[in-house]
Amino acid sequence: MLVMRPAQMADLAEVQRLAADSPVGVTSLPDDAQVLAEKIGASEASFAAEVSFNGEESYFFVLEDSKTGRLAGCSAIVASAGFSEPFYSFRNETFVHASRSLSIHNKIHVLSLCHDLTGNSLLTSFYVERDLVNTPTAELNSRGRLLFMASHPERFADAVVVEIVGYSDEQGESPFWDAVGRNFFDLNYTEAERLSGLKSRTFLAELMPNYPIYVPLLPDEAQESMGQVHPRAQITFDILMREGFETDNYIDIFDGGPTLHARTSGIRSIAQSRMVPVKLGEQGKGSRQYLVCNGQLQDFRAIVAELDWVPGKPVVLDAETAEALGVGEGASVRLIAV
Repeated sequence: MLVMRPAQMADLAEVQRLAADSPVGVTSLPDDAQVLAEKIGASEASFAAEVSFNGEESYFFVLEDSKTGRLAGCSAIVASAGFSEPFYSFRNETFVHASRSLSIHNKIHVLSLCHDLTGNSLLTSFYVERDLVNTPTAELNSRGRLLFMASHPERFADAVVVEIVGYSDEQGESPFWDAVGRNFFDLNYTEAERLSGLKSRTFLAELMPNYPIYVPLLPDEAQESMGQVHPRAQITFDILMREGFETDNYIDIFDGGPTLHARTSGIRSIAQSRMVPVKLGEQGKGSRQYLVCNGQLQDFRAIVAELDWVPGKPVVLDAETAEALGVGEGASVRLIAV
């Protein structure tokens, strides 16, 4: 059984194996043992901290096979994007150029560098092994962290954002980066993302132009790539769009990928999940797949389970499921249908 739980320092080697296979553009999962160790250490401190409002905390989760101990995926939440440094995005805007004497009135699409999204909670570090992409496991890996947010709302902001990896070709070249960022740095896209993962995106972002970029002046290929999703990030995009996230207002400053955003209270897995008392027993027939979590903090656990649950009634868990969640008779779990 695959169980979602907080990452531990003992997971470092397995996490680095996952990071090595993550696509270019996932700068929050660099293939670097020291950076990943710092990430896990910060997460352990965040889970252990007493928190009454969102601050500098970050929460890193892994998917573990309970029988083998092998990791199959990971994901994370940053409580406040840009807490220690600005969180940069390109804002989609329209400028109006008009001349009364010539009877000309043009609307022009521009990109403006901004940090409007600083302070929102941020979903990051999504990775699931390729053979699990189109399975409920991917839902657990993405939405399980939303159940954690629902169980601990005081730790997170009123809005959530997600940077989706943008388009790059099989050689790792990004048309958007080549048209914009590469004019300011003598780096290709892959190297720029690698440095950002090892250091910080801000040190590159602060060298980007502060004046608006007129989109019609960009090459056609770069314009077409704006808002496009990398094929390996499509599953993340699809899951979160079903959760109620929206796009179009902001894009990533490096690859032009879409930045999704949503009010925390309106996210489906947060708004519609329910706390339900547990009853131990054997599963009945006519079951349905649910995401289930125990709602705890340092001992947080979440799984996908086949349940025969009727709203308003306790949920019946068999011994294996209850053990995986670390709950017993009379405890409560949070659940939502897959």
